[in-house]
This record gives sequence, C-alpha cells and structure tokens, in this order.
Amino acid sequence: MRFRILGPTQVVLADGREVPVGGPRLRALLALLLLDAGRVVSADRLIDGLYGEHPPRSAANALQSQVSRLRNALPAGHDPIEFHPAGYRLAVDPEDVDAYRFERLTEVGRRALVDGDWPRAATVLREALELWRGPALADAIGPAGAPVQAARLEELRLAAIEDRVEADLALGAQSALIAELRELVVAHPLRERSRGQLMRALAALGRPAEALAEFEDARHTLAEQLGVDPSAELAAIHLAVLRGAERGPAEAVLPSQLTTFVGREEELKRVGDLLGERRLVTLTGPGGAGKTRLAIEAAGRVDGEVRFVELAGLADGSDVPQAVLSALGLRDAGLRAPAEAGWQTTDRLVEALAERRLLLVLDNCEHVLVDAARLAARLLSACPALRVLATSREPLGLAGEALCPLSGLAVPPLGASALDADEYAAVGLFVQRAVDVAPDFTVTPVNVEMVLRICRSLDGLPLAIELAAARLRALSVAEVAARLDDRFRLLSTGNRAASPRHRTLRAVVEWSWDLLDDAQREVARRLTVFAGGATLEAAERVCGLPTAEFVDALTGLVDKSFVEMTGGRYRMLETVRAFCAERLAEAGEAGQLRRAHTAYFLEFAWTASDHLRCAEQLHWLRRLDAERDNLHAALRRATAAGDASDAAGMVAALSFYWWLRGMRGEGARLAADVLDLLGTDAPPGMGEEFALCVYNASLAGSGPLPSLGTQSSVIRSLDRAPRQPFLLYLSGISTGPPSGGAEDVDELMGELRRLVGPDPWINALGAMGSGSALMWSGQWDQARAALATALDGFRSTGDRWGTMITLGALGELAAWQGDPETAGAHMDEAMGLVEALGSAVDQADMLRTRGEIRLRAGDLAAAHDDFAGALLLAQRSGAPEFVASARLGLAQVARVRGDLAAARRFCEEALTGGLTGWYVGDAARAEIVLVLKEIAEAEKVGAPPSADGA
Repeated sequence: MRFRILGPTQVVLADGREVPVGGPRLRALLALLLLDAGRVVSADRLIDGLYGEHPPRSAANALQSQVSRLRNALPAGHDPIEFHPAGYRLAVDPEDVDAYRFERLTEVGRRALVDGDWPRAATVLREALELWRGPALADAIGPAGAPVQAARLEELRLAAIEDRVEADLALGAQSALIAELRELVVAHPLRERSRGQLMRALAALGRPAEALAEFEDARHTLAEQLGVDPSAELAAIHLAVLRGAERGPAEAVLPSQLTTFVGREEELKRVGDLLGERRLVTLTGPGGAGKTRLAIEAAGRVDGEVRFVELAGLADGSDVPQAVLSALGLRDAGLRAPAEAGWQTTDRLVEALAERRLLLVLDNCEHVLVDAARLAARLLSACPALRVLATSREPLGLAGEALCPLSGLAVPPLGASALDADEYAAVGLFVQRAVDVAPDFTVTPVNVEMVLRICRSLDGLPLAIELAAARLRALSVAEVAARLDDRFRLLSTGNRAASPRHRTLRAVVEWSWDLLDDAQREVARRLTVFAGGATLEAAERVCGLPTAEFVDALTGLVDKSFVEMTGGRYRMLETVRAFCAERLAEAGEAGQLRRAHTAYFLEFAWTASDHLRCAEQLHWLRRLDAERDNLHAALRRATAAGDASDAAGMVAALSFYWWLRGMRGEGARLAADVLDLLGTDAPPGMGEEFALCVYNASLAGSGPLPSLGTQSSVIRSLDRAPRQPFLLYLSGISTGPPSGGAEDVDELMGELRRLVGPDPWINALGAMGSGSALMWSGQWDQARAALATALDGFRSTGDRWGTMITLGALGELAAWQGDPETAGAHMDEAMGLVEALGSAVDQADMLRTRGEIRLRAGDLAAAHDDFAGALLLAQRSGAPEFVASARLGLAQVARVRGDLAAARRFCEEALTGGLTGWYVGDAARAEIVLVLKEIAEAEKVGAPPSADGA
C-alpha cells in the first residue's frame, strides 16, 4: 500500500485503487500515525491529536476503538498497525509515505544543485513536487502536532520549488519561469529568494526594466510590512541587473536542455568537422533518433553567431521564411520600410544576411522539405558567410549537401558480456534517465540482462529509451522489459514540455507515417513481414508491387529514414516495424504477406541447401546466416498456421545448414513443433520431410518420438530421390549403420544409387560410411582405401564438411596404426576446415578426435586441453553425445594420471542427459559404462593403466 498525506489523506493499493478510510477522525488518526511511520506514537499524543483539550472520559478506550475501526477499514491482510505498551506503531516502509519520499527526494535534489548537476536537480525536484495534491494534512481535524507539521512541510515545499527554479534558471529556461515566479511572489511577497529569481529571469530575457521594478516593489513591501531593507543577496542581484542593462540584453539563441547529452561523440565530431568544411550539413534519421539534440549540441560548440529555427509547428511550407525571420529577431518593417511592391520575405532575409557570419539551424524540415530546401538554396547562394545545419528525416536534396545519418545509439550485441554493458551509449542513456525518475537505480547483475533487452528491443532509439526509463517511476525493470511487446501503450507518456509529436513513441512514428505517399505506405506495411531485414530481391518478390513502383517507394522510404539500408539489406527499426505491422493488419493483408514470405524463403532454403554440398558452401552459409531470422520466422509462422507441407519442407531444407552451424538445439525445437503438427505417421508424399523432422528433434534429446526403423528401412521407404541427401547421414548417426557392417553399407548404397543415379556427394558419403564400418571391424587397409575414396569425392565436390569428417576418420585410423605424424597432419587440415566452416559442433567433434589421438600418443596435457575445449563447445551447442565423449576423454586423461576419483566423476557426469534413444548416444553410453568398469578394476588393483590402453 501507498499512503498520502500531502493533500487529503489517502490509502492506495498497488493496482491504483483507493481504499476508503472512513470519516475525518479516522483519517486524522491515520495521518498522525503516518507522520511517525515506523515509530511508536504514544497514546497521549494520539489522544491530544484527535480530541485536543477536551478528550472523552474514557479517552484510552475511545482511542482503542478508533484504532480498531481503522484496522477494519484497511484491506484484509494489510493490517500494519501494531500495539505497543507505550502506544501504537504503523509498521510501514517510510518510502511508502509520500511525505517521507518527498523529503528524501528534495534532499537528493538539493545535493545535485550544490554539485552543479542542474538536469538531475530539476528532474528529482519535479518528482518530489509532483507528490503534492493540496495542502499537507488537509483533512486532519485539529491535531495538536499537525499544524506544526503541516507548516514544516509547506516550508519544505516552497524551498523545493525555489531549488527547482534555481536549476531551471541554470539550464536557461527563463522564459517558461516568468509566470510561475510572478505567482510565487504574489503568494509570498516576503520571500526574497523567489523575488531575486524573478529578477534574474527577466534580466536574462532582456527585460531589465521589469527586473528593476520588481526590486523596487520588494523594497517597498519589506519596508511597509517589516520595516527592513532588502537583504544583501537581493541587493547584489539588483546591482547585477543595473550593470547588465548598461551592456544590453543577452540573446538566447539555442534552446536550453534539461538533461545531459549522452553518447554520439563520433557523430558530434563528424558534424563539427563537416561544419568546418561545408556550408550545408543535414542530420538525417528516423523520428526519436536525437537529431535535434545533436544539432543543438553541435551548434553550441561553433564559434560565432548561431540562430535556431524550429519548423515542426509550421502548418504550411510558405511559412518557412517568416519563421527564419522571427528567429533572427527581425520585424518586417525593420528591414525596409515602407516595403516595396513585390519585396518578399526571402529577399528581406537575403539583405539581412548578405554580410553576416552566421550558422542557421533549421530543425525538423521533413514536412516542409521543398520550401526549406528552396530557402536554404537561395540563402546559401546569396550569403557567402552563412552556413546551414538542418535536421530532417530525409535529405534536402541540394548540391553540396553533406549528410550525417543517425540511427539508434550503440547497443551491446547479442553475446556481449554484461560486465561491459555500461560502455554502450544506449545503456548509458537508459541509466541516466532511470536515475532521473528513480534516484536509487543502478545496473546490477540481477537486472543487467533486462536492461540490455530493453535497449536492444528499442534499437537504441534515444526517445524510446527515455520513455522506457521514465516508466521506472512506477514499474520495475523486469516489468518494463516484459511489456515491450506492447511498446506503444507502454511508452505512451512523455515529456509534457515537448512538442506533441515527441511526447509519445506512437506520435513520433505517426508523424513520419503521415509524410508518406500511398505507395510508400503500402511497401512500409508489407516490409514488416520480414524479420531481420531483407534484400532488394526478397522485398520486391514478397511485397508484390510492379518493379518501378516498388523501387521508387522503397527509395522514398530510405530517404525519409523510415527504412535503413546497410550492407545491401533493408530493415526497419523495431519500433517503426511494430507500428507498420498494425497498419498491415488493418489493411487485411497479413495472411497474404505471410504466405508470400514463406513461399519465397522455402524456395531460398532449398536453393541454398543444394549449394551447401559444393565449392560455394561458405558463400551460401553466409547467405543463410543473413536470412536466418527470416527462415525461422517463416517456419514458425507456417507451423502456427497449420501449413504442414511448408513447415516440414522448411525443416528438411534447413537440416544440413543447422548441422553445419551447430544449431542443433534450436533446430530440434523447431522440428519438434512441426512434428506436433504432423502427428505420429508420415503424411502421404512427405516421408522424407517426416523423417528429417524426427531426426532433427531427436538430436537434442527430445521426448518420445515416432520410430522410423533402421537406416535401411528409411532409405528403402523412399519413393523418390531424397531432396535433402543429408538425410542419409542423420539416419546413420540416429539409427546406426546396417548390422552387417561394410558389406551391408555397400549393398545399401547400391540401392540408393539405383534410386538417385550417380551423385558424387552421395557416393562420397557412402564411401565414408563403408570406411568407418571397416575401421570398427578391424579391416584397416580396406578402411583406409574406402576413406581415401571418400576424401577424393568430397574434395571434388568442394564440400569442406565432408572433407573434414573424412580427415578426422583418417586421423583416428592413423593413430590406431601407430602413425602419429600422419594422424597429426590429417587433424591439422581438418581443424583448418572446421574453422572456415564456423561450426561449433564439428569443432567439438574434431577437438575430441584430436584429443584421443594425443592421449594415445601419451601427450596428456595437450589431450586434456582438447577435451576441455570440446566440452565447452559441445555444451554451448547442445550436443549431448559430444558433451559425453569430451567428459569421457577427460576421464581417460585423469585415469592415466592416476586420479581415479576424478576419472569416476567425469564418467558419472558423462552419463547424465540426452544419451539414449539414438545410435550415437547409445554407443557413447555403452563406452562410458565400459570405462567405469575398468576404473573399478583399477581401483581394486591400485594402479592406473598406460595411455596405450586408453
């Protein structure tokens, strides 16, 4: 519960509902207890406060009755009133009482004022003053201590107002303060501090006569009511105004800012450099990117005269010259009187600026772009000492214009250390604005991931981050992060002093949306179907507009900063995308665009899959990486929509890619979702897709899955050549090779060749399978020959993955035959290929293989390092069989070193999780159990085996 006494006494629940407390006497009792929240208040003091000089005869009983009634008035389960022998105590956190919170915030604000931190002082003091809803203790009926307490709180309020005004004056907000200060002086004519502040504000605005009149009024009032002269402080202000009047009023040329400037150091330097070299510089970017603030900061660092022109409020472009005229402080008649016929405002500006060295800041040009550009061109051509700094969501489009595009502030990339979070500008801005509304806020190990999520989700957009941070006044960081899916409702309260289009996130985006034409709006809403951006080809295909119309619209969206183009890809900020997605739904196009998006990326996935088995493997891996978000979004949408054919087809097409990139965990989850859609049996004509869904789901140890039988039965069930040949490998590691060894492998491959015809990659895969079976049966010469055939086949196709795993098998074979030099050469080549592929799973497998080779050679330290590295990579990749085999390798190293306890521990850890239900897992489990038996025997004997026996 929250308690309020800065105004009528109130009790408010966490959901905002007010609890009715009862009549005046109960509210007075509650107020008296709240004045000493957390401390015991004596019964005598409460009686005096409630009944004054005429308490009832049984005052103690009457007090007890009032306390009982107050307890009953509070919600069940929220009874904070405790009885003590000396009186009663309200057991609540003082922070839940507005008066206590007010006093704490005013102290924080005062300290910031003393330290010269004007923005923080102004923000914190405003927060404190917003707690007041009327006179303090307004409905406490005559309590003995309340009048004194009410007067004390009122004095604190006035002091806080004056402190806040002092901070605003330091920030240059004199114009906005005049009316407020006049009201304060009228209400409290004897308070000299308010009077001095009013004098200073008037003088700063070039109104010294009014400031001096205020001093004369103060002197007259003090003499008449108190018989005293103004204080030395007020007299000093009077003298300063007199001296300033002799020099003439100062001109305020740039809007003062109430908050500190965060980030943008590189952009600030770039703008400064450009202003030194070029005469027209335009800051472009989406709404809320901070263009205006950067322009003000950059202009403030320029030597010479600066004038700031705000164009956002103009309804018509023809008003642009007049706005510039006003910003220059020039009246029409003052330029040429009487005005000659045909003498236009632009001509008058040219005359006024012809010899003037000036930086003109034109802010928010986008909605009057043509007129702003026309005026800038005329002035720059006629006024050689003039420079223009413009802000706009699209360029002015003039010759010689230098652009400085802005997007979001830097955010930590995915995977970045939370310890480095404060090095990124977006996080720094969030923290500073959070402290403004919640002074005790800090980034901690508990909340840092949520802070990062907020900054990333909002694309580092300054306005969005500031609005999100402002919500910490009422919500926790976790609650703000959880509500970002509904960002337009969450970020709906902004700075009341800002222009209407900057007060909420929705207003910012709507302002940009209103500037688009119909074709641009159509493309903008349709682009929202993409996740992670789109290439030009993909965007054109999916959006479905004629080429010329589409390109023109997309170019316009880029020019208006509605879409960003980086690295050949077009993307929207997530905030813009969320807004446009609402427009897509309103247009009734969401289903149509989803189907077009899925169709495009299903086709793309199959095309890419075919190229993953050839020399272009790395190029297509990079292309798949770039489209990963789109591919997975299409798969999830197809699954959610019940499009079984498309969903299963996407799983099949992506299977080899997932394996090469070590994405087994995510692929398994996606495949399991599709299996839920398909059921327990393969739909007609979808045997291959169904099998690949089962195999992918099984790789991460998913629950009970449909049985597909042996590898032979899977291949023989195919009624056509497998579109995804990687099915053959997955079926082998999932169900195991044919029971008859190499002969059955050859027979199976013969059947497959009859089904698919000659295929170099499948032939190489079959030779590798035969070689592996021959190795395990001890036929080493035949195994080497088969593996050599496989190696030649994979190399001829250009497949680095097939080449790598075949080299790993040859390395193991050489080690078994006592040839460590050849084994090392094979493994060095294999490790080079795995690094090029960037597959964490395969890197774990190769490290494990090399670790076994080094263990057999007796290099225990190197073997231990390989197994430890394999364990780390396998854990990150979600590969349970490689986690188990890496731990088994560590157990073997420990066993050879004589540390049988560590060896047993590693083996027991290796047995946990994900090792049953498929062939490779079952084989790993069987090997671990065998090693555990050997450890038990060694424990009995008390001597470790040699490395050769490992």
